[in-house]
Amino acid sequence: MSAIRYDLGSDQTLTLTIDMPGQSANTMDAAFRDALGETVARVKADLADLRGIIITSAKKTFFAGGDLNELHKVTREDAEAFETMVNGLKADMRFLETSGKPVVAAINGSALGGGLEIALACHHRVVLNSDAIQLGLPEVTLGLLPGGGGTQRLPRMIGLEAAFPFLMEGKKVAPAAALKAGLVDELADDTDDMLAKARAFIDANPQCQQPWDKKGFKLPGGAPHHPAMAQKLAIAPAMLKQKTRGCYPAPERILSAAVEGAQVDFDSGSLIETRYFAELVIGQVAKNMTGTFWFQLNAIKAGGSRPSGVERARFAKVGVLGAGMMGAGIAYSTAVKGIDVVLKDVSVDNAEKGKAYSDKLLAKKVSRGRLTEAQKAEILDRIKTTDSADDLAGCDLVIEAVFEDSGLKAKVTQEAEPQLAANGIFASNTSTIPITQLAEASAKPDNFIGLHFFSPVDKMQLVEIIVGAQTSDDTLARAFDYVQQIGKIPIVVNDSRGFFTSRVFGTFVNEGVAMLAEGIAPASIENAGVLSGMPVGPLAISDEVSLTLMQHIRAQSKKDTEAAGGTWVPHPAEAIIDQMVDQQGRKGKAAGAGFYEYPDNGKKYLWPELDRLFVDADKARSIALQELKDRILFVQAIETVRCLEEGVLRTVEDANIGSIFGIGFAPWTGGAIQFINQYGVRAFTERAKELAAAYGERFTPPKLLLEKAETNSVFA
Repeated sequence: MSAIRYDLGSDQTLTLTIDMPGQSANTMDAAFRDALGETVARVKADLADLRGIIITSAKKTFFAGGDLNELHKVTREDAEAFETMVNGLKADMRFLETSGKPVVAAINGSALGGGLEIALACHHRVVLNSDAIQLGLPEVTLGLLPGGGGTQRLPRMIGLEAAFPFLMEGKKVAPAAALKAGLVDELADDTDDMLAKARAFIDANPQCQQPWDKKGFKLPGGAPHHPAMAQKLAIAPAMLKQKTRGCYPAPERILSAAVEGAQVDFDSGSLIETRYFAELVIGQVAKNMTGTFWFQLNAIKAGGSRPSGVERARFAKVGVLGAGMMGAGIAYSTAVKGIDVVLKDVSVDNAEKGKAYSDKLLAKKVSRGRLTEAQKAEILDRIKTTDSADDLAGCDLVIEAVFEDSGLKAKVTQEAEPQLAANGIFASNTSTIPITQLAEASAKPDNFIGLHFFSPVDKMQLVEIIVGAQTSDDTLARAFDYVQQIGKIPIVVNDSRGFFTSRVFGTFVNEGVAMLAEGIAPASIENAGVLSGMPVGPLAISDEVSLTLMQHIRAQSKKDTEAAGGTWVPHPAEAIIDQMVDQQGRKGKAAGAGFYEYPDNGKKYLWPELDRLFVDADKARSIALQELKDRILFVQAIETVRCLEEGVLRTVEDANIGSIFGIGFAPWTGGAIQFINQYGVRAFTERAKELAAAYGERFTPPKLLLEKAETNSVFA
């Protein structure tokens, strides 16, 4: 069975329906390429008798894009053959485009990546007007570029400047926005309307040619040599570098392909695009990002960490204890997914303040046309504010999000737990305190679990599910279901102080502060953080967390460690944190002063006194940037291996996804464990030993890493 159905109607209109056998979505794989080649051969034979061509899909989506399984396997040795294959595919698309016959894309579902590129190769695009449909070129988010002509056709359609957000940021839009942007030409109410409009275009345009194939074509908005465009393009690389920090080659290659291609004829531009595409496909960054953001993330979403044999749960009523930033964010994220929420605090006023956070977020959506006032009111009505535990009666799940104090958490657990529905779940949003320890306050420890959200909850996609010593598989499975029900990404870890994400996050901020303790310039520390791929520097994020909270978490950890008979080993960062808070009165961003100054008007900047208090001029001048970047990434990766070794982490997938989505570990690496794999396990281990000799035992390779290095085998 061919992947493309060939239906030549009595009106001489040819309908090509893409329907990949045995797949839920159409992809640009070998079967599709073969089918397209066969189809083009038939079109050539029938061309004289054709009035026009409609390209549509038999799937719910129009076309899902390239086959990432294929792309992920392409090596440097395959580059020449790969380029030949891509150019052959594009030649078939180009034949249809230049056949002289009108070709219409009847887009019945989402068209992303290669799907949109097929549509762009048509002369006219009609799409169903549904908000469930997305159109865009998201390849850049996987370290790739649109290699099916996207970098050439889109700028020729809407102009370079208008095309850049779609090409270099992976912007996706619904049909109405796509029409406004010029990606499509018409909206249709239903399938019949879509096909009728496609036929109407064919009737009105018996001869058809792309604008860029016509003599005298001028690029919308100006070609690269146009004075106004040349002025913008002169600063574009610098602006791009400011965003990518040099870690992501894809946006830079996209810019090059689009601008260079715009200065030559279309076919030459297409060859330029293929060269850049092949370079990215065989590159390590694309391998890292595709492996993690596609294969590993999909494995997690498919329930790879969820216990089997437990019926999928749906939650109708959820209680949230504590209406601060975390509790308010959890309440919002739950209510917008259609679940009733009871938001409890010590007073109704406090709870109402938490609900106001949802009001603010929803009002923003209304102002942007993404919600109606009625929809906003409906969501807010789902959030009941209270100061009484009695109102939690019948909750399927209660999540405590109170202050990080074991005694307080025990109190609210015992107060709320009796109100749960039969077999209901109690979850703690603690970021550091062991779940097994907190479950001691529970009457049903088998129904007690950790649900660690990240701030701000409405934006952060990850939830770290922590399994205590007595947590049942049934509880874990249902907690997993809740996280997916509210549209978040669940990773599952075993119990430990700080679990996985907080442990690794702590190494990042502590390493930055330790550098300051050594006399390294604060600006160098912050630059090393962002240039390594972290979203912000360690001093800035310390301010965001608050230095006093860091002190409190340390004190609680020290107390619990010593109570269990352990010995607390101070970190070099502790003395700096204490000096900042206790002697300088600088507690962090919320207090208005930390490592940074926070002027009422203007951007934050590093507190100038840091240089006087901590910087050693000779050390600051002599330290290499790469040394700082290595320390920031290595210390996190090593701690991640320790979590694997200790059984805190259950899978490499959870390690990579959790490190990126939870703590912002450099996405270009593919995650903390993939950073080691791509660096080379043996080479990483040797470099870790060098860092341990220079900076301390926190860099000492764990036993598991040494075992892997011995055989130079990757973590999988």
